[in-house]
Amino acid sequence: MFEFLFKRSASKTAVPDPVVAEQAAASAQSASRRAEQVARAHAVAGDETAAFEFIVSSEFADARLIAAEHIHALPLLEKVHHAMRNTDRRVAKLMQGRIDLIRHQAAETQRAQASIDTAQRLLNDEKLSPNQVAELDRQWQVIKATPELATAFAAARAALAARLEAQVALQRAVIDAVAATRALAASGQSAGELAQALARLDAEHAQHAQSPERASLPKHLETDFTQAREQAQSALQALQQHQAVFDARQAALAEWQAQDAATLDLDALKRAWQALPRLPDSPLSDSLQQQFAAVLASAPAPVQTATTEAAAAHAEPLPVPRKPRQEHAPVSKEATEQFFKVLDAMEAALQDGLLHVASEHDKTLRDTKHGRLTPAQADRLAHVRAEFKRLADWARWGGNVSREELVKAGEELPAQQLPMAELAKKVGSLRERWKSLDTLSGPAPKSLWERFDAACSVAYAPAAQHFKQLAEERHGNAAKAQELIAETATLAAEESTDWKHVASASQRLRQAWTRLGTIDRKEKKRLDAEFGAALDALSKPLETQRQIETARREQLIVEVGLLKPSERNTVDMLKALQDKWQELAKALPLERRAEQALWQRFRAACDDIFARRKETAHAADHERREHLHAREALCAALETAVVPEGDDKSRTAFINHLLRDTRAAWNATGPVPRASEAKVEQRYQAAVAGVQAQADAIAERAGAAQANALRDKLRLVQSLEVSLADGGADDAQAWSERWSALPPLDTQYERSLQQRFAAAQAALGEGAAAYVRQLQSNQERLLAEVLRLEIVAGVDSGAEFARDRLKMQVEVLQSSLKSGQKPLTQASQLMQLCAIAAATDARTASRIETLLRRIGGNVK
Repeated sequence: MFEFLFKRSASKTAVPDPVVAEQAAASAQSASRRAEQVARAHAVAGDETAAFEFIVSSEFADARLIAAEHIHALPLLEKVHHAMRNTDRRVAKLMQGRIDLIRHQAAETQRAQASIDTAQRLLNDEKLSPNQVAELDRQWQVIKATPELATAFAAARAALAARLEAQVALQRAVIDAVAATRALAASGQSAGELAQALARLDAEHAQHAQSPERASLPKHLETDFTQAREQAQSALQALQQHQAVFDARQAALAEWQAQDAATLDLDALKRAWQALPRLPDSPLSDSLQQQFAAVLASAPAPVQTATTEAAAAHAEPLPVPRKPRQEHAPVSKEATEQFFKVLDAMEAALQDGLLHVASEHDKTLRDTKHGRLTPAQADRLAHVRAEFKRLADWARWGGNVSREELVKAGEELPAQQLPMAELAKKVGSLRERWKSLDTLSGPAPKSLWERFDAACSVAYAPAAQHFKQLAEERHGNAAKAQELIAETATLAAEESTDWKHVASASQRLRQAWTRLGTIDRKEKKRLDAEFGAALDALSKPLETQRQIETARREQLIVEVGLLKPSERNTVDMLKALQDKWQELAKALPLERRAEQALWQRFRAACDDIFARRKETAHAADHERREHLHAREALCAALETAVVPEGDDKSRTAFINHLLRDTRAAWNATGPVPRASEAKVEQRYQAAVAGVQAQADAIAERAGAAQANALRDKLRLVQSLEVSLADGGADDAQAWSERWSALPPLDTQYERSLQQRFAAAQAALGEGAAAYVRQLQSNQERLLAEVLRLEIVAGVDSGAEFARDRLKMQVEVLQSSLKSGQKPLTQASQLMQLCAIAAATDARTASRIETLLRRIGGNVK
């Protein structure tokens, strides 16, 4: 302990008390300014301009951070970020976060407004598609919009939903109308009811055609409705014809029933009834047949004579003149049965309205041989042919009317300015309908056919020119396709390793092929196969290389995943991997979809690394701030530390313990923010210096006290030894009291001097002479040790000892150069010197005290 006090006294590093006071005053002044600026930072709330000016001018980071909390406008945020970017990291981070938030909100608002504009555009679009609305909904799902924009989008979306519902309702109504129109032909309604239903459906269809959503209807619905209406109209016309036949037969029956039965002629009634148009088999026809049978039953029977019987037998009621009677060979039973089967088929065809089928059957009947017909069979044949003639006349009349309409429709086509495909379809449809009329209604007049053919030719002329041009384009496209195939085959044969060129060429050729246009079907399949084979030959090595490049990109993604965000060189390694990715992408781009998918994965992995580093940085910043607060608390504890009252030893121990514990706590806190590191370190050193100054002052006082005590006890021992040499020292009790009155020394010094003092005290009395001789014999040794210690301590020995000092210096130098020996310290040598019991004159005592002042401190 005494050695430590000697070292502290010799180091000359003690801080004077005025310096400590000055540092304390500066610390107090700094704390006052900080408190003032923190109060000003709180006071600028609501005034962002004042907050900006305060941040730029403030010297305390905490006050700047408080003022930065009050800034929200984007221009001021950018100004503060630019000013504090290299000065205050916390304020810069706060500003950057708010800037990013504002920009993100602006981007979301822009995207939301774009979606609303798209919704308005779709509302104004004549052809609204559900796919467009679905795509709009997918875009809106990832947008975080403000309540106002969300309300506007909801209104527009509701209008779109209403339009889609209106489209669905319109399509459903048109589909129902088509189904209802198709059902009219088989509904079994009367002609009047069918006409009313058809008129109602026409009115509904007219309303559908005027609907705002009519453009969304599929094109085939209009065609389906037209075809269904034609079928219903045909059924209506058939009903009207049947009704006219029924009315004619019913009128004839009413006339005959109103006449006197005696005046009726039975044969005339039968001929008149057969001459009327025939009704198809139905309950109405059966009812009329029963009424006619009743009229026949009421008529008087004719008088039968040979002449009348022969006339009745050979009479032909049909309007077709009978051929002259000829002799025929006997007809087989199978031929007769075949004849009546054909007759049955003809009747069925007439009932179904199939005139062309009935015409074929009539030709067959005229060419078929049959036996003699009974009157009933002849009557039936005449009736069938009469019905066929009537329907044929009706069909011929209706066919001519329909042909007139077709001619008119053909003449009106050029004025309609239809698209070429629709024009060709219209002309083809007109010609098909004309052919069908030839089958159903017989051949048309030549003049009418020439008008129709001329109208169709004139109408089809633009389409013919258009299709001719298309044919030429198809031939040209085929030639271009052949050129592309040849170019592809040439590139494939080159076997180039410039994969980027191969990829771009492959993409260019594929796009050029898709833009070729139409080609004749016969050549299209062959050309597609040839181009596919050539492109495969070109693309196969490229695909192999792309698989290799894909594996490299996968490896880069794996390497990014293996990076540790906490390591310092992670950012550099990540940038190197990104540069490597860009090099690979430039060397050989992959397929767009595969490239995009891999890039998304790579970017997600990089973003994850940056996000984790950001989280680590935030945690590290928080931890550094905590460390800063802990170190500031340690500085405050040192600055306000009070040394307790007591002896110098206990006070020194308290100070040493305080400094040791504070240093351990300081080293355990870890790093602090770089901006505050130098400042808090300076504060800590100042606080340690202040506490150390108190310890040095205490040590200096203790060292001085110990040095004085050492000098006093050494003088007491020397006085006792001088008294022994003079023979005057005889009171041991007095010497002991004087020794006890002096303060104790450090243990080693106390023990050495105590032994020397005890030896001198024991020599009092009879052993004084021997002890004096010992003192005298040790005198030379004492002088040598004093000279040695003066050399070591750098103290001048005097001119009289110059030669001895020079010699001693050589010995000291040689001793210091010996290996394996640890040199003694000056304090140890001084302690050995004080322990030597030797006769000491005034000059030697003065030299020893000089050494005490040099090595042991100033002696008061």
